[in-house]
Amino acid sequence: MVIPVHDVNPARRTPWVTYALIAANFVVFLAFTPGVADSLTGGSSSLAELCHLQAFLERYAAVPQELIHHRMPNLVPTGDTGVGPQGPGCVVDRPGYDKSPELSVLTAMFLHGGWLHLLGNMLFLWIFGNNVEDRMGHVRYLLFYLVCGYAAAYGFALLDAGSGDPLIGASGAVAGVLGAYLVLYPKARVWVLVPFLIFLPLRLPAWLVLGSWFVLQAFYSAGQGVSDAGTVAYVAHVAGFVVGTLLAWPLRPGTPPPPDPHGIRFGRQARRTW
Repeated sequence: MVIPVHDVNPARRTPWVTYALIAANFVVFLAFTPGVADSLTGGSSSLAELCHLQAFLERYAAVPQELIHHRMPNLVPTGDTGVGPQGPGCVVDRPGYDKSPELSVLTAMFLHGGWLHLLGNMLFLWIFGNNVEDRMGHVRYLLFYLVCGYAAAYGFALLDAGSGDPLIGASGAVAGVLGAYLVLYPKARVWVLVPFLIFLPLRLPAWLVLGSWFVLQAFYSAGQGVSDAGTVAYVAHVAGFVVGTLLAWPLRPGTPPPPDPHGIRFGRQARRTW
């Protein structure tokens, strides 16, 4: 899988919504997600912190069986620890709060399971979100982002309605942004790092970078090529991407093409001479 680092496609206006989404994801991860402090210091999480995280995710993450059946389980983690017949563990009890499954999809979009999960999503959003926002406008882009996130979550839940595992991350919404970018700017050039002994920098067309990303997600969603396909919601990525392409398709006519990369000058060549 290639790692995108920059696209040759300047935006006309400041992508305030993209910046705000990235900032919100970092704030939620750093300030509200249990266990992040230990990850920053390199320490290991204690049982109490793991139980706290489990309860936090159960309350604020999207759970497929809750989305489909619209009801909470009878027992949920409380965040406390205890000792049972099999030793220390996390205490479960009847939920002491009301949870809206529909609203949990929104909160789940701003939760991440770790630094790699967060940084990967935000990298793609940073590179490709600004141009999609530029084409759609701020308000429509925000609505588009949320719709793609909801479509991704419910698409995954429909195919795994009995799952009680929490579904978290901005991946589905970001996948929608990638799908829209592919439709609107297929010929834009993207600088990527290709892992081949070392990281080789290459400038590739967006249709190749994003198209190959989608094919890979679809391949993984079928459980092919990986041994732990069940730990990542690849189906949600596919659903978000497809919805993003469909919603962006009406905007394809009239979208200005990206600039010719051969006509863009960098560094000293870009300076005016007198």
